Amino acid sequence: MKFRDMLRMSVASLWKRKVRTILTILGVIIGTASIVVMISLGLGLKRSSMEEIEQYGGLTTISVMEKDSYEMDEGGGNGSGKNKTVQHLDDSVVSMLSQLEHVEYVCPVMDGEMLALYGGYTCYVNLRGVPSEMMEQLGLKLKEGTFPEPGSTELSFIYGNSVIADFNNDKTMSGYWYNGELPDIDLMTDPVMYVFDTEKYYNFIWGVAEEDGQAVAMPKKYMLKTSGILEGEIDDYDSNSNLVYCDLDNLKKILKKEFRNKPIPGQPTTASGKPMKEMYYTSILVGVDDMDEVKNVQTQISQLGFAGESNAEWVESMQGQYRYIQLALGGIGAVSLLVAAIGIANTMMMSIYERTKEIGIMKVLGCDMRNIQAMFLMEAGYIGLIGGVIGTGLSCALSMVINAVMKNMDMVADLRATSGISYVPVWLMLMAIGFAVVVGMAAGFFPSLRAMRLSPLAAIRNE
Repeated sequence: MKFRDMLRMSVASLWKRKVRTILTILGVIIGTASIVVMISLGLGLKRSSMEEIEQYGGLTTISVMEKDSYEMDEGGGNGSGKNKTVQHLDDSVVSMLSQLEHVEYVCPVMDGEMLALYGGYTCYVNLRGVPSEMMEQLGLKLKEGTFPEPGSTELSFIYGNSVIADFNNDKTMSGYWYNGELPDIDLMTDPVMYVFDTEKYYNFIWGVAEEDGQAVAMPKKYMLKTSGILEGEIDDYDSNSNLVYCDLDNLKKILKKEFRNKPIPGQPTTASGKPMKEMYYTSILVGVDDMDEVKNVQTQISQLGFAGESNAEWVESMQGQYRYIQLALGGIGAVSLLVAAIGIANTMMMSIYERTKEIGIMKVLGCDMRNIQAMFLMEAGYIGLIGGVIGTGLSCALSMVINAVMKNMDMVADLRATSGISYVPVWLMLMAIGFAVVVGMAAGFFPSLRAMRLSPLAAIRNE
């Protein structure tokens, strides 16, 4: 018997018993959709978590800091004395880290603080200085404006998307955190004033007469322009949302000028509390070219005497947890497909009982036993294929509905920034269809053996 003839006879046999075939296929549809949706939930949770980690520092970025930067004083606080065993972060450390294998880039970072003033509004700003040419490499994306030009001698700022919400007017009790309304400030064009010596500013405002034996005067206010604003809405939070970026070299210059002969906040001091001659970096960001090499590079950094933090441990732990979640969810869905397999086996057995005489005639006419078995396996495979295709399509539709519903729920508002809680990749769809076909053929295997072993004479005499 030709293969084409077997295909035609299998389809014709299923078509003769439409209701039974449709009900059996329906079981496969439900089983396939269940297992795909369950696995997609695990995959979606994993992908959403990875996207969230990417927003909060990335998967291949290591933050390098000093170890034991300060000794503890007798009162339990941070002492001002320099720990002689500490190697501060400077350009020599940047050069050293850049020579490590698998390091793609090294970016020095200097964090500071300042006050932004406009009208009656004030904003306490977390300032971060990095080389201008590194800003795009760090993944910063602008909603408006441009990045500062490398080599420019003018200090300008890149505002995080959520910083505008931190401008408050304490006298009128107005501002985003007071009444939910954003201040009428255009950071790109309005003349915002900046104060770097915040301690001196508040001492003057609060009426402190002297500071270090000298009369307290209002510190200098700088009018500096805004180069750009990072993309994102007010409520979109990531590691850059509340930061204000600027060029590192220009920041150093203005801090040295403003804090002449005074300790710069965040900078190490001598044992006597005097400022050091050189300015050091708060941290250094190291970009690794492969996520699998992050732990290795992190170990090398630790051996050099520095503290290196990354999301590698978090990612590894989460991946292990999500593997168990996927197995558990997949097992729940597999139960439905197992029930569908029992239905396929039942359909095949009933088909054999109803076609006993037909099978006997084919055997008497000399039909090969394996062809008879293959014909019944094809019928079972057809049921699995049709059910698998429709079930996979249904699971994709359900996945879209789940994501749409969950993103609109307040309890999972964080998912708005991710791709959703359910994710059906192409490989999962193909695997689901293939698995449904295999399950169908496996369920039809023993009924096909029975058909193959029927006695021809007994089958012909069967009524």
